[in-house]
Amino acid sequence: MALIQCQFTSASLRVQTSIFVVIPTITYSEVAAGQKDMYEAGTKFQTLYLLHGYSQDQSCWLRYSNIERYAVENRLAVVMPAAEHSFYTDMAHGNRYWTYVSEELPRVARALFPLSDKREDNFVAGLSMGGYGAFKVVLRNPEKFAAAASLSGALDIVRIVESPESTNMVKSELSDVFGDLARVKGSENDLFHLAEKLRTENTDVPKLFQCCGTEDFLYQDNVRFRNHAEHLGLELAYMEGPGEHDWNFWDEYIKRVIEWFPLKRQPIYE
Repeated sequence: MALIQCQFTSASLRVQTSIFVVIPTITYSEVAAGQKDMYEAGTKFQTLYLLHGYSQDQSCWLRYSNIERYAVENRLAVVMPAAEHSFYTDMAHGNRYWTYVSEELPRVARALFPLSDKREDNFVAGLSMGGYGAFKVVLRNPEKFAAAASLSGALDIVRIVESPESTNMVKSELSDVFGDLARVKGSENDLFHLAEKLRTENTDVPKLFQCCGTEDFLYQDNVRFRNHAEHLGLELAYMEGPGEHDWNFWDEYIKRVIEWFPLKRQPIYE
């Protein structure tokens, strides 16, 4: 396994940013068994773009989960970007993280690393804010990704921005992200709206995986989105079980997510 920290200047963000990338490598036992070299010219890997949650960064999946081991076992490259508190949005008062994650990041990553650009070889997943981001990426770009997964996702963003329980500080931060909070519903940042739009406009909908702990404070939001997706007839795999909004749950379920993805589990020799 190769673990790479890559820093580069993002044209979208107009600032230096950092990503962590996991690239599978051949093991000693595979060398002994005569396994084909994974680094021949033209070799590519299926890729998971893995998104962090609110108040986290690009290192958290590496520090708190076993994502490296899961990636190597499944011959899956993993790209982990940083997105601050952006909700993976072109912020009203901040950086253009939607453009960065959905457009620039895959282009840069493929230029630097041996990653496949085919739709069937690309996936996106995330936890909490990253779960919201993962679903937004595929619902707005269904032609680029085969599947997406949300772990304890903040999927009902309209409920979050309109909640009377949100403090003035929280609403101020959300205003920096989305602008006028009264205009979030029915916009390109509303996953319920995006799901409806995709269902009516596109027949080739990416596969969706959603999971949440039953003790998670976002559990009811996840149930609402699941029901909405099922009502629309979207292909959604849903799992829930005991668990809170923490890494014990996310480490267990990211392994299940990777098992669920339609992976080749071997390099792509072009």
